[in-house]
Amino acid sequence: MSQHNKPLIIGVSGASGLIYAVRALKYLLAADYEIELVASKSTYIVWQAEQETRMPSEPNQQEQFWREQAGVALSGKLRCHPWSDVGANIASGSFRTLGMIVIPCSMSTVAKLAGGLSSDLLERAADVHLKEGRKLVIVPRETPFSLIHLRNLTTLAETGVRIVPAIPAWYHNPQTIEDLVDFVVARTLDQLDIDCVPLKRWEGGKRNS
Repeated sequence: MSQHNKPLIIGVSGASGLIYAVRALKYLLAADYEIELVASKSTYIVWQAEQETRMPSEPNQQEQFWREQAGVALSGKLRCHPWSDVGANIASGSFRTLGMIVIPCSMSTVAKLAGGLSSDLLERAADVHLKEGRKLVIVPRETPFSLIHLRNLTTLAETGVRIVPAIPAWYHNPQTIEDLVDFVVARTLDQLDIDCVPLKRWEGGKRNS
């Protein structure tokens, strides 16, 4: 049983960088959060391209898949939804949540959200958070940004969406790829006041004596 009284929605789009979603799940589940996860149709293709791994489509098998990727077998609660199930609980404004994170977030998803379009469950759930005025955080993973990308991101920012680009820092002295990824994950979760990633935070530069 989760110690948190509302679930957090994780949307995984077809952008490159699925490790961001995996690491976020690792820390959230280990901290006993309740997660409702929906991966877009394109995510299946990206898993195959980046990891040569097939992500199952059946919800129970997909839950096991994500837990194996995250390395968290039992902690927390994870429920996976098919991308096409627009009648799922997370598609309704009456379903209360802590907020929603789209990680990583493709520019296609950004464009649809900025245009008020929702063609699958991920987009519908995000659109619900927009219309209900709930917390929505996106982690765009693209470079460089075109003017169209920037305008779409600006539109979302103007509606209150928190935008955390997948840009790591180096002041915490990262030693591995996971260290770089975890910085982005921690800053993403900060937007929802969730502190469960062991991160060396900036304490100010050293003063000269």
